[in-house]
Amino acid sequence: MFIGWDWATETHDVSVMDDSGTRVDRWELAHTEQGIDATLKRLRRHGSPADLPVAIETSRGLVVDRLLAAGHPVVPVHPNAFHAMRPRWGASKAKTDAGDSRKLADYLRTDGHRLRRLVPTDPKTLELQALTRQRADHVEARIAAVNQLDAQLDQLWPGGKAVFADRDSDIALDFLDRYPTPQAAAKLTPAKLEAWCKRRGYPGRRSGKELIERMRSAPTAATRLGEAAVEILVRVQVRLVRGIRATICELDKAITEAVGTHPYAPLLATMPRIGKINLGQIIGEIGPILERAETCEQFIAETGVVPVTRASGKSHAVTFRFATNRRARLAVTVFADHSRHGSDWASKIYNDARARKKRHPHAARILARAWLRVIWACWRDGTCYDPVIHQASSKVSTRPETTLAV
Repeated sequence: MFIGWDWATETHDVSVMDDSGTRVDRWELAHTEQGIDATLKRLRRHGSPADLPVAIETSRGLVVDRLLAAGHPVVPVHPNAFHAMRPRWGASKAKTDAGDSRKLADYLRTDGHRLRRLVPTDPKTLELQALTRQRADHVEARIAAVNQLDAQLDQLWPGGKAVFADRDSDIALDFLDRYPTPQAAAKLTPAKLEAWCKRRGYPGRRSGKELIERMRSAPTAATRLGEAAVEILVRVQVRLVRGIRATICELDKAITEAVGTHPYAPLLATMPRIGKINLGQIIGEIGPILERAETCEQFIAETGVVPVTRASGKSHAVTFRFATNRRARLAVTVFADHSRHGSDWASKIYNDARARKKRHPHAARILARAWLRVIWACWRDGTCYDPVIHQASSKVSTRPETTLAV
């Protein structure tokens, strides 16, 4: 039996097809607990969940998670690929929910052997993935909040912005919270400011006189807002930045604890310049790809650090790979960039790429490909990273690679 699941936001349509292409069952369900639970029970009437693969036009979400938890093999079908297949069922390309579920089931029946199936990822890997992605979102929110604070200070009090260069630092936030308006800092003297900085452990080498000169020499804002309004706006934005920083610290602690108990962590923890956060990002994003990849080259391609070759007739183009897991590519390229400062082997690969006139992002991806081969070797053999073993043996090639064709 083959299942086609037409996925939507509020309602779904499910078709069950046998080996001969005959639809033996079909129903519509609401996106509710009652609807999904009843559907899973109805599917069990047609056989064991392990023998009922489901084709669906998504690779994530609540429905996919419930199907995997129930034991169904889930076959994600890309919407563009499914749309390209529509002419086989008629030239009109008619589209209905019931028709799409039947076509998905038929597509799975005829071409299912060519399509990859989702494999449930280790829960610990999923936890790390969720934590690191949440942290990345909070880092973006912190950057946006600091930029908004800068924009506010440009309009309300440029002098407060000029005192400390980094508005994201503790000392700058403390200063703006204590002196949120020009009137609040009007009586501030170099001695008072220097003593205030000393109490808060100011790490800079600027004297109080120099900091005061920065503040006094800044242009005066032409705002027509009152002092009370300016004070509220600045302090509220400062609290927002502090709140996001607090959540990032909490996530950092949770990621560090999760990395400490993950089975993949000991294999990669000794890599050069790989911190706990970056290690968590690599395990969370690359771990699922590593588990389902059949070859090292497939693993590297799905991580997105190889170009795409398109050759047809006289045309030949090697282009950047856009369709990939961007978070996985970012995690491994960030590590690769850091590693070249702590590993002579990595530094040589990077410098050789730069000598071949490669730009920094391209050279980082070339180095990332070499590190992915190391990661593959560590995972395949179950051995912890050792530069003597993994950089001197034939498992890792430092020669320029040929591009992979799609």
